[in-house]
Amino acid sequence: MSNVYYQEKFEDRHNGPRAEEAKEMLAFLDVDSLDQLIEQTVPSQIRAKNQLNLPSALSEVAYLEKVKQIAEKNKVFKSFIGQGYYDVNVPGVIQRNVLENPGWYTQYTPYQAEIAQGRLQALLNFQTAVSDLTGLEVANASLLDEATAAAEAMFMLYSARKNKNANVFLVTSNVYPQTLDVLQTRAIPFGVEIRVADITASNLTDDVFASFIQYPAADGSISDYKAFADSAHAKNISICVAADLMSLALLTPPGEWGADVVVGNSQRFGVPMGFGGPHAAFFATKDAYKRNIPGRIIGVTSDSNGNYALRMALQTREQHIRRDKASSNICTAQALLAIMASFYAVYHGPKGIKDIASRINDLAKLADKAIQSLGYEQTNKAYFDTLRFHVGDQAGTLKGEALDNELNFFYHEGTVGISIDETTTFEDIQTIVKVFAKIKGKAQSDVDLVALAKEEVSSIPSELVRRSAYLTHPIFNSYHSESEMLRYIKSLEVKDLSLCHSMIPLGSCTMKLNATTEMVPLTWARFGGLHPFAPVDQTSGYMQLINELNDWLSEITGFAKMSFQPNSGAQGEYAGLMVIRAYHESRSEGHRNVCLIPASAHGTNPASASMAGLKVVVVKCDERGNIDVADLKAKAEAHSEQLNSLMVTYPSTHGVFEEPIIEICQIVHDNGGQVYMDGANMNAQVGLTSPGFIGADVCHLNLHKTFCIPHGGGGPGMGPIGVAAHLVPFLPNHEIVEISGEQGISAVSAAPFGSASILVISHAYIAMMGGEGLTNATKTAILNANYIKARLENHYPVLYAGANGRCAHETILDCRAFKNFGIEVGDIAKRLMDYGFHAPTVSFPVAGTLMVEPTESESKAELDRFCDALIAIRKEIAAVEDGEADQKENVLKHAPHTAEVVTADEWNRTYSRRTAAYPLDYLKANKFWPSVGRVNDSQGDRMLICSCPSIEEYAEIEA
Repeated sequence: MSNVYYQEKFEDRHNGPRAEEAKEMLAFLDVDSLDQLIEQTVPSQIRAKNQLNLPSALSEVAYLEKVKQIAEKNKVFKSFIGQGYYDVNVPGVIQRNVLENPGWYTQYTPYQAEIAQGRLQALLNFQTAVSDLTGLEVANASLLDEATAAAEAMFMLYSARKNKNANVFLVTSNVYPQTLDVLQTRAIPFGVEIRVADITASNLTDDVFASFIQYPAADGSISDYKAFADSAHAKNISICVAADLMSLALLTPPGEWGADVVVGNSQRFGVPMGFGGPHAAFFATKDAYKRNIPGRIIGVTSDSNGNYALRMALQTREQHIRRDKASSNICTAQALLAIMASFYAVYHGPKGIKDIASRINDLAKLADKAIQSLGYEQTNKAYFDTLRFHVGDQAGTLKGEALDNELNFFYHEGTVGISIDETTTFEDIQTIVKVFAKIKGKAQSDVDLVALAKEEVSSIPSELVRRSAYLTHPIFNSYHSESEMLRYIKSLEVKDLSLCHSMIPLGSCTMKLNATTEMVPLTWARFGGLHPFAPVDQTSGYMQLINELNDWLSEITGFAKMSFQPNSGAQGEYAGLMVIRAYHESRSEGHRNVCLIPASAHGTNPASASMAGLKVVVVKCDERGNIDVADLKAKAEAHSEQLNSLMVTYPSTHGVFEEPIIEICQIVHDNGGQVYMDGANMNAQVGLTSPGFIGADVCHLNLHKTFCIPHGGGGPGMGPIGVAAHLVPFLPNHEIVEISGEQGISAVSAAPFGSASILVISHAYIAMMGGEGLTNATKTAILNANYIKARLENHYPVLYAGANGRCAHETILDCRAFKNFGIEVGDIAKRLMDYGFHAPTVSFPVAGTLMVEPTESESKAELDRFCDALIAIRKEIAAVEDGEADQKENVLKHAPHTAEVVTADEWNRTYSRRTAAYPLDYLKANKFWPSVGRVNDSQGDRMLICSCPSIEEYAEIEA
């Protein structure tokens, strides 16, 4: 037969098992076909009757051609809009070796510190750079964006306020509009009043608990706030500052003039604008707040051999511990982007950063002098990079002329804002001057820019000039040639286990293939170079991509519409609950404030419910891990007058398709509530069923799980929400870019479409898989999980299964009995590193267990390798049980084993070096060595060091 119509299917590249392997796996499961396995796994009452109605799958080559045509519809004008987003020069050594490198973007969140030392060091560098530049003692490892970081600061200061009767957050009138928008959203559930006013001591009334300052201000002006901060502190009022990180190379850092918290966006440090994200926000604060700081903190400790080691410190998964009492629902960050920003700081160093900042300021001063010489009034007497000119009724004419020259400015009430960035050139200033000159009937040649450039003027008052040093640690002063930088990046990369090395079998985290073709368009200028507030006629490509993704995800979920604004899964939870809140209020039922949550739920669920102002009522689970329907019904009826919603994960957190899910949804609806479905486990639903079909009203999707956006070492993520038709009017809006109707809730994230640039990854995945391919991926994920379950259930008890003994896309191995012999589940996790694997999810949702999710992307060979490792470890445990190995001195308790330990001159262990390092033969050909021994968690929390330590500081820790 002729092959002229042959087209390679991306599906065959995405799914791991080959056809013959799948047959072997099905035979092992004693079923005749994949469809028979699905019938045994997915309850018949929820199985979709129709196939997904999606466009035919494209080949990788065809998709790249299609997305190239989409990208060309975006017009990348030179952006001088500013407002927190700036064009950048991404150093090639960072773009190629970090952003485009699966050794960096496929890593998981560094919960297993021993095989994550590289990204932990890069994130520690980020914390150090932020701490240095802001002038504060403690910084975290990134948050989602500047606006949500400001909201986290507001809540932290509100919770810590000394005057418990104070409920006013005093916000400068010169704030970024998107930040104010998000602050207003987050303030509503807690009864916090956002009072927008000038930053003057007279506005520090007794009902104010904290004040928020933009520095430089939204219009670009800079002021001295030291006296204001002193007045506030005298009244026990805290100061939060949103600062431009680049400006702090020249300006007095807020920590030196009285800020208690400094937040902002590190996007200027080498991360493209990307139509709004992803970008790493930062959060720095005083040492007094180090145990209140939201998000993740990387801390310094030592390992079992006394060597320097890093780990995530303090409340690394606080929401899973405190649940509805958690101070934040944050479950992810922007680790990959923080890593890029940290490498930018390392590569340029203090001198390079100051040179870039000075050049920005010099070009701003040149533009200021030139345009004022044409007769325009510039409002900012003191500024870093942003000018504001009065143009009155000429704004429209000037805008037209600017667009003709492919320039975007910021227009506001008869003024034109111009923000200079590191990509601005002398030639750009010439073009800007030409535009302003033409409006005055003059020519650019009428202004002698060369002469003006020689005039020495200052735009920063002496009292605001930075005098303190920053980035003084050797790390920021050692790697300034590309050779040295390349080697430094690689030296950290090799310390980390990623999907480049082996499967990462984490339950509820879906570490599947992040295909190269999906990633390629991400670095194209026509996606990376757009400002999120660019004129709509310049963003046609993004609008097409977003609209197509909206249609496809709506089809997949069974919902009417999506909102892409939430930029993490937890943000999606929060946004969904706020949409439900708005819906109830529209029906004069704003009193509905009870949220039912199963005891098995992800910890972010109750934390998000609390943030949305809801009262959490826990629903019991039965002995099989399923929702206790009788208890649910009783509690729904008992709270029927106040019932707001049910938050339910499906398949369940225990990895089971619960049979009565439709009945569960109906019970909630019958009692006036809405059903919020957590989409963490959507990888087991796509093409087989859907939240809308089951009966949910809203569901968030973790695009960084089911839809292939990489985890990036702990972020970026995207958590768009899909809603049923009656909730569409309440989807999030945005202060600057209108994306919803009049009833839409205010913004939940800074950018209108969240981290828009990474949406192209999910767009690519769906376009190349098609409806049939997506369904086959779901079936294969279920096959792989059940194969692992069948291979391991005679070695480890499996906790939960469905009615026919099948699991969904993940399975839970019970390790609790080993504790009787001194073996903890953590010991198994550490020993797996010696076998070259990241551990499954440890002790969640049940303490003392391992939750395994293989995903559809792993081959039978890789699944067998993983199972062989766990079976070998089970034999090692048996040796302890039988008394052949000591309960304290055994290979599990000493795991992981580093090359340094195994090759040491002395070896006094009760087992051989080969047992330690090469317990199975496959390791001889490809061994991943943990770079440190078991880290000391308690030491790291007792003596918290969360910036690059000096020799003296580290000596103190070792002591």
